[in-house]
Amino acid sequence: MESERKRIFTILYGSQTGTAQDVAERVGRDAVRNSADLTVLNTSRMQFESHVKPMDDYDVSDLPDESLMLFVCATTGQGEEPDNMKKFWSFLLRKSLPANSLSGMNYGVLGLGDSSYQKFNFVAKRLHKRLHQLGARPLLPVGLADDQHDLGPDAVTVPFLESFYMKVLDVSPLPPGVKVIDSSILLPPKYEVKVLEGGLPDQVQNATRNVSDIYDLKNPWFAEVIHNKRVTATDHWQDVRLISFNIEKSFISYVPGDVAMIMPKNSPNDVQEILDTLELNGETVISIHERNPNAPLPPESILPSRCSLWQCFQDYLDIKSVPKRYFFELLSKFTPNELERERLQEFCSPEGANDVLDYCIRPKRSIVEALQDFPHATQAIPLEYLFDLIPSMKPRAFSIASSPKAHPGQLQVLVAVVQYRTKIKKPRLGVCSNYLAGLKQGDKVVLWVRKGTLRFPKQPSDLPVVMIGPGTGVAPFHSYILDEFHDDAKRHAKNGEPGRLLLFFGSRNRDKDYFFQPEYEHMMKSSPMLKVITAFSRDQDQKIYVQHRLREHSALVWDAVDRDALICIAGNSKQMPEAVREAIRDAIKENGGMTEEDASAYLARLEARGRLQMETWS
Repeated sequence: MESERKRIFTILYGSQTGTAQDVAERVGRDAVRNSADLTVLNTSRMQFESHVKPMDDYDVSDLPDESLMLFVCATTGQGEEPDNMKKFWSFLLRKSLPANSLSGMNYGVLGLGDSSYQKFNFVAKRLHKRLHQLGARPLLPVGLADDQHDLGPDAVTVPFLESFYMKVLDVSPLPPGVKVIDSSILLPPKYEVKVLEGGLPDQVQNATRNVSDIYDLKNPWFAEVIHNKRVTATDHWQDVRLISFNIEKSFISYVPGDVAMIMPKNSPNDVQEILDTLELNGETVISIHERNPNAPLPPESILPSRCSLWQCFQDYLDIKSVPKRYFFELLSKFTPNELERERLQEFCSPEGANDVLDYCIRPKRSIVEALQDFPHATQAIPLEYLFDLIPSMKPRAFSIASSPKAHPGQLQVLVAVVQYRTKIKKPRLGVCSNYLAGLKQGDKVVLWVRKGTLRFPKQPSDLPVVMIGPGTGVAPFHSYILDEFHDDAKRHAKNGEPGRLLLFFGSRNRDKDYFFQPEYEHMMKSSPMLKVITAFSRDQDQKIYVQHRLREHSALVWDAVDRDALICIAGNSKQMPEAVREAIRDAIKENGGMTEEDASAYLARLEARGRLQMETWS
């Protein structure tokens, strides 16, 4: 008898760093549970066949035939779509598309964003609206996950997906006799992992290198360290590094405002700790094979398909990350201990949200530490499920601090080395910053470049630029200032007018962490074009921050704004960005003769026109 017609569920993602891709692939695997009975999981008779792809890899001519789709997307830059979504989004914006062209589609949109940015989840909101305009039917309102939430993106992602699955089963019921797989049943792992005899041949110790002129996670540049200098005083509380990489023989190009994407490695101590916790031997060689097309293999540039367990934990698995809900859900399926199982299942329940906050999110308890707290489960984890249990390492973004004109063949980043203690009194070390701090001349890192949040005026330009960059937030502005000063003629032409480049820099002490001080002092002596206004919070009894200096120099700020200045803010996303916005709004109000309401509206217009830009991080 002819088999029943397959039901297709298509999941598309737009991802810049891999987080949206992780969510999309997880949904693709969950679709199995919500579609078919175990007897048909691995056959062509599976009632729900899920397809997971980047949006730009999808054939848009298939859109009118889709009946069920989920879109998972991040927002980058000033409310821009990720690189692997640009072509898809451009197609959707075509005016020639009929208003009913997607009338056969039921859909959901899940956005992954950061509410510290003004255009929070802007891409997801626009995508949801555009699909609806083209006749598609939303199964539920757009999901807006927020990195700033106490529970992280899971606070929105988990309930959104649960509601979405329920709606899917309403519009596309299971055939008679087919049931949703019970959540207690363990689904197959995403990879097939085999232990191999013998060691690794020399040629697979290092990742394969592609020689394309386009660099990304699958095809990065292996950049050699030229120098790694500490730029804070040795007795200062924080170690900040200026690291220079050699890109001379690469096809990498960049402009001020771009960011370097760097893949970190876990420290040898941390790798040994998790190997000991899991009672594994780092020299064990494994092969990794694709089991499910919705879970593609790790890029060969990061982890070869044949590698040692040491390589897995050092280069690919994010063992120091804070565990998410799915970690506890999966771990609960392995433990033979009833008390452990109850505790792990409690963490997965809505009632256990506060427990998760107290146990792992507030103290930033790592996956390694969580595994140590559940020894019965840890000893029962099958090797192949480690890739489901532990997320993959994500690249870290660093604003480029160098200028392609002043530093040809080089790329520099300014890195604050993260070290602190949590409520459980254990020291915490930032994985990437400590990895970078330990690099020596000649070491190589996995690196590529992408567009950042900030867009500076195209040269030549006589527009004023107001830059507010406390701490390492000064990095992109340093790149731009160096670029402007590289052309000597500019300093004596119209572009050299006094104070056209206005930098507000803040740190703790003039003598300990005033980054690039000699260069700025030399530039200001050689040309009036640059004016640097500093705020050192600990050099006097009363703390002074950049927002205080903005208020002191409000007339100067307004004069620049009134001359169509670009205003850029970069730095930590806690209190600083909002305090700076308020100071700029008040400068507009006081010097522009406006009410507070009018000044706020004026500021909003600046942002909408791209004249107020922010690049913040937590």
